[in-house]
Amino acid sequence: MITKDELEELIEELENYKGRHTELITVYISEGYDVNSVQKQLEAEKSTAKNIKSTATRKNVIDALEKIIRHLKTLKKTPKNGLALFAGNVSKTEGQQDLQLWPIEPPMPLKIRIYRCDKEFVLDALREMLEVDEIFALLVMDRKEATIGLLEGKRIELLHKMTSGIPSKVRAGGQSSQRFHRITEGLTKDFYKRIAEEMKKSFFENKKLKGILVGGPIPTKDEFLDNDYLATKLKEKVLGRIDLGDTSESGLRDLVEKSQDILASQEIIHEKKVLEKFFETLGENPGKAVYEETNLRTALQYGAVETLFLSKETDKKLAKELTKLAKDTGANIEIISTETTEGDQFKKLSGIGALLRFMV
Repeated sequence: MITKDELEELIEELENYKGRHTELITVYISEGYDVNSVQKQLEAEKSTAKNIKSTATRKNVIDALEKIIRHLKTLKKTPKNGLALFAGNVSKTEGQQDLQLWPIEPPMPLKIRIYRCDKEFVLDALREMLEVDEIFALLVMDRKEATIGLLEGKRIELLHKMTSGIPSKVRAGGQSSQRFHRITEGLTKDFYKRIAEEMKKSFFENKKLKGILVGGPIPTKDEFLDNDYLATKLKEKVLGRIDLGDTSESGLRDLVEKSQDILASQEIIHEKKVLEKFFETLGENPGKAVYEETNLRTALQYGAVETLFLSKETDKKLAKELTKLAKDTGANIEIISTETTEGDQFKKLSGIGALLRFMV
């Protein structure tokens, strides 16, 4: 299993390779999926590839597939987090072959399966892993159904589907209105308790939990949230209540879609807070904050940097050098956008800076 830092470097390397034709192969094997099934699929793809008209392309595709298949045969089972494999002729000289294979066990579970033969490697699923340091809990509910999921980067994962068992409004067996109401209210409360318990099991101990989004009809979600069914620690993380009619799996997607402003504001709030601290320190205790490259490099070399700030507009080569120095000394790293007033101000100052553990 590789680290996020190693994954970032590999992605940068793989981005640079371009095939002359659709001959670079990407294979994603999701966590828990049978590696032998993938091997059989690729054997079938090899047979199909024999129909490729171009001799050079046909050879490159078949050779790349064989290289992946040989690697898969060495595995007894799929690694814990799944497996990403990239193979192809990456020679820059036409007519020459430089056949390479990159088998990658990612730092986070792969949730998708892919086989793709293209002019470039498919890297989006791995790129998303670099972005994800936090998750959002999702809940869509009414009195009859609840669906619990999570948002991780751009990926929505279904965790639980639940039903209440509450009967329809037509009373069975001529029950009195009051008795029927008592039964349904009791079942509703039990259902809310079950939802709260599942939310607790799924998210209470999750350190990556950034916030909770709840969707559903107006009375139901408010009734659930306002009557303390949810554990206090989780209730404090509720960021939004969204009016929704769909409480199925597709309702999770609707919830995320309707919460875009809330999700964006969370990033903005965080960015504003960290930059406010940086500018405040720069003004009140300038020995504990730096923004000039020479001073910043010195502080990094001494291990004095607590948090490194890099604008998204910073020169890539410089950003990579400073990031490596920061990671080597255990410093935190904040990537700053230019979409906030503070972020734009930071870019104009120098686009690089740091809060220090101690003065140098």
